[in-house]
Amino acid sequence: MGSVDRMVDWDRVEQLRSKGWDWDEIAEDPKVGFTADAASGDPGRALRILYHRRRGKGPKKDDEPKKGLKNVDTAESRWGLLRLGYLLVPVVAVWFAIAYVAPSPVGLILPAIPYILLILAGVTLLLIYALLRAEKRWSKVYRTTVIGAIVLGLVFTGVVGLTGSLLFGCPYLPPSSSLSAQPAPGWTAGTMTPWHDGGKVVMFFYGASWCPYCSAGSWTIWKALQEYGGTSGNATGYSSLSDVYSGTPEMILANVQLSSSNVSFQVSEDTSGVDGNFPGTSNCYQAAYVSAYSGSAIPFLVVNGQFLHAGTPIINPATLGAYNYANTSGSSGANGAGMVAHQVSAESGSGWAAVSTQAYWIMAYIAKACGATNAQGVLWLSSHVAPRPWTSSTQLAVSNDLAQIT
Repeated sequence: MGSVDRMVDWDRVEQLRSKGWDWDEIAEDPKVGFTADAASGDPGRALRILYHRRRGKGPKKDDEPKKGLKNVDTAESRWGLLRLGYLLVPVVAVWFAIAYVAPSPVGLILPAIPYILLILAGVTLLLIYALLRAEKRWSKVYRTTVIGAIVLGLVFTGVVGLTGSLLFGCPYLPPSSSLSAQPAPGWTAGTMTPWHDGGKVVMFFYGASWCPYCSAGSWTIWKALQEYGGTSGNATGYSSLSDVYSGTPEMILANVQLSSSNVSFQVSEDTSGVDGNFPGTSNCYQAAYVSAYSGSAIPFLVVNGQFLHAGTPIINPATLGAYNYANTSGSSGANGAGMVAHQVSAESGSGWAAVSTQAYWIMAYIAKACGATNAQGVLWLSSHVAPRPWTSSTQLAVSNDLAQIT
């Protein structure tokens, strides 16, 4: 035993004991240099006996394993950097996963991408740093911490989701990756629960009067509204004179009111005139759709909660360049926005030609949401819903578009 005693690195033993290692783990550490005799039995017990014999006393009663009790690693039980990392990473990972799968209501306040993902990256780096510094990187205590963290993450996200759904009435929305492309340019569709307001199909527009892409697209929305009811609060204008496609003619939608038996128009449009200013939202449904699907960009348009246009211009502002502020508001006294409004209402002229395709698609999506499935359904809507019968060209275009919607 004396030769074995001289081979053991007792400083290393003391160091590992101070870190809370048990005797079996210390005996297995190659840096300790302990090799038990075949007759000694358990290496950990043999090393412990040798340690106490070396110190001139027998084994402590406290060192003897107690029946029915687990050996608790006191050093690992303390909340160090490593254990904190093992707690935070699972909690944030569960939060990210559920917020991604259910951007509303779980990811409504803080979207999964990019915000929760950035938090996850931060706590992961913390865990990696702690692992690089630690000599003992896994134990029962850490395993228990990870399991508890997963449960905590599920409870936390559950509370967030239930609060948003039950208290604020936020809808469940699947991730944007679940949306399917539509034949109409820039449009996608999802299996979300239809968005109704008092039994009416909701059309929601999110944009800003300074934004040239919103301005160009405003004519398509205004035309669709006119064909499904009566509008008031109409006002023409122009986009920012200091942005790209400066002075694009527009129909300002912020104050437009729709009187319709089938369609409800909700709008959130910034009219401050301050470039880069985005509008707020007035209810949880609006906030949920903007957060989940707009991509933090305008214009953003939703029909019935199931058909969405986002990420690309509804209309290219360049197609209305002949009617912009610079070209039509000079000494001649012409009003480009007024000219486009007249042409869209009359369904004639180059202004109408520039916006008609998307206007028909919007009308087709509304028709689909109202229950129309074919040309007969479009004819019925034209006769019973619109303030005046649709023109034959409009009926034909909407019918053709409706047949392509999936």
